[in-house]
Amino acid sequence: MQLRNSYYYFKEAIPPETCKRIIELGTAKLEQDKANGVNTEAYTFGDMQKGARPDAAPQGETSRQELIAAGVNNTYVRDSEVSWLHDQWIYELFHPFIHAANKNAGWNWDWDYSKAFQFTKYNPGGFYSWHKDGDSDCPGAYRRYIHGVTPVPMKDADRLPERYVTEQQMVGKVRKISMTCNLNVPGDYDGGNLKFDFGHHTDGSQYHECEEIRPQGSIVVFPSFVDHTVTPITRGTRYSMVLWCLGKPFR
Repeated sequence: MQLRNSYYYFKEAIPPETCKRIIELGTAKLEQDKANGVNTEAYTFGDMQKGARPDAAPQGETSRQELIAAGVNNTYVRDSEVSWLHDQWIYELFHPFIHAANKNAGWNWDWDYSKAFQFTKYNPGGFYSWHKDGDSDCPGAYRRYIHGVTPVPMKDADRLPERYVTEQQMVGKVRKISMTCNLNVPGDYDGGNLKFDFGHHTDGSQYHECEEIRPQGSIVVFPSFVDHTVTPITRGTRYSMVLWCLGKPFR
């Protein structure tokens, strides 16, 4: 899909004191989850995260194709911690920016549901290699999981099979719009760059580093089907908020 705007941004949209409040809230939730025995490691379908592949090397921002060409096939693609926030005031804070981006970017895509906010903590060495948040087409739509009925086993006690959900509001829908917000004060960390891959057939450069996300409180909104990566942290700790907005698949 060729777009006039491949992403839309708002620089320093969230005040510093609010960013600090979100960091404190997300960090407290991480610690609470750990105390309750919840695994806070961010995972991927296929279990390609660091904790599931202790003998693997970090993939970083290297593409899978480049690794295969180099004969490297034992890597992990994600290294971070996450907690989930669903406070109403946070939705009221961020939703207007997503609506504005959807309109101003010229997308005007229908969406009617947001998942919980993912508060993400990247420690030194942490990263998330190239990935899409969603396919946005019919095969990528979520299906309802019914315990004892759905003929696909659970991954474990806390994880449903890929593309299965228990929330009725998500059934038949796909991730269409993604949002990320940088919560850090400038200089808190090095590395951790947000990069996009717009594909071989884009009119401009295929790869793009999104520098607009760096100022504290800056928001970037982009289509969930766009490939992107967060490069390895080389110093400090990176905190971010991520939200996915769902709607019926593109027609």
